[in-house]
Amino acid sequence: MPLTIEDKQRVVRELNATASSSIAGAIADYSGLNVTEITQLRTKARESGVYLKVVKNTLSKRAFSDTSFECLTENLKGPIIIALSKDDLASPARLFKNFSKDYEQLKTISLVIDGNTFPASDLDRIAKLPTQQEAYSIIACLLQAPIEKAVRTLKEIPTKFTRMTVAVKDNKEKVS
Repeated sequence: MPLTIEDKQRVVRELNATASSSIAGAIADYSGLNVTEITQLRTKARESGVYLKVVKNTLSKRAFSDTSFECLTENLKGPIIIALSKDDLASPARLFKNFSKDYEQLKTISLVIDGNTFPASDLDRIAKLPTQQEAYSIIACLLQAPIEKAVRTLKEIPTKFTRMTVAVKDNKEKVS
């Protein structure tokens, strides 16, 4: 059953609202995937916090206008599935990369991060970016390292002083 004009307008508004609040996205050709496989992809997308939608290309072009995903419109050809993320820069790329390991029919076409388009060849590089929590952990470790070193250095002062006094004491006992 074809979409009515009201349904099309609703789809465009929904996709536009999601795209406007998203920071990263990816599009992939899903031809060759069956319904069960697409359902698995949707489940994995939901688990990773990625908005996943199959929308007609003409509606996608309208929805992406005046958003940072407008640069994707030139790649909207054929059966396309759209993945958008509001929180994590690499989660759409990570989703498509991990899913395409098992199902080679899913072919990533293009990636977008903050309005910058990346080709599908950058999929591995972008998918390896840390999540927000991992990035915070890395920063915390980097900030913690100098503090630990300073504490170890300060702790070493009394230890060296104690060793020195013991050495002086032992030296005096040998002399006497």
